[in-house]
Amino acid sequence: MSKRYEQVGVAMTCRSFAEYERMFALGQLTALDGPILDVASGASSFTAEACARGIDAKSADPLYSMNANEIMSHGEQEIVISTQKLTAIRETFDWSYYGDLDRHRALREQSLDRFIQDYRQYKDEGRYVPALLPKLPFKDGTFKLVLCSHFLFLYHEQFDYEFHLQAIQELLRVCRPGGQVRIYPLKSLQWDYYPHLELLLSTLEKEQIKSKILASELPFIPGSTELLSLIK
Repeated sequence: MSKRYEQVGVAMTCRSFAEYERMFALGQLTALDGPILDVASGASSFTAEACARGIDAKSADPLYSMNANEIMSHGEQEIVISTQKLTAIRETFDWSYYGDLDRHRALREQSLDRFIQDYRQYKDEGRYVPALLPKLPFKDGTFKLVLCSHFLFLYHEQFDYEFHLQAIQELLRVCRPGGQVRIYPLKSLQWDYYPHLELLLSTLEKEQIKSKILASELPFIPGSTELLSLIK
């Protein structure tokens, strides 16, 4: 039996503010006061929960061309499918945060529900923006912090080096000088590190971008204990 997580296409993500805090080690930041952009955010409730805390946050994802009922249906199906996949290879993962499959699924469902409530209320106010990397509909230097979870690097077998470079350059474009772009995880669904990371960081260094590999506080994917921080 394969220990890989088999995935065709890009899966919808449904993760909470608490998970983002740990994935991206946000507690290490001096202040989490925005403006923040969550890219490829799917049905994660990070933005909803951040805004409820008084933080200026937005989300961008191509899914936001869909209505709330469509996203809800898609998210419910995705949770069922992903839980089945995790069940088959459960011993592969680090369950220290989630505890077990039932709690993992419950957190996915809670995040989806929280997202849908907020999406219905604030979609028309511009909190959720339809956008597909490597192009984002925001002005240069708009955000203090730009986050991208479970998309870049994770799907490196589907998206080539040029896509990754252009996508990250776009994340940096909408980040203000002195701000940060944080990307998690650095591993793919085959549990290997992104093979072109050294080349990517070398190219960005020539564009005056500083990079740091930081410790993530949510090790779930095998060996995925790190995140990438890019400082503009």
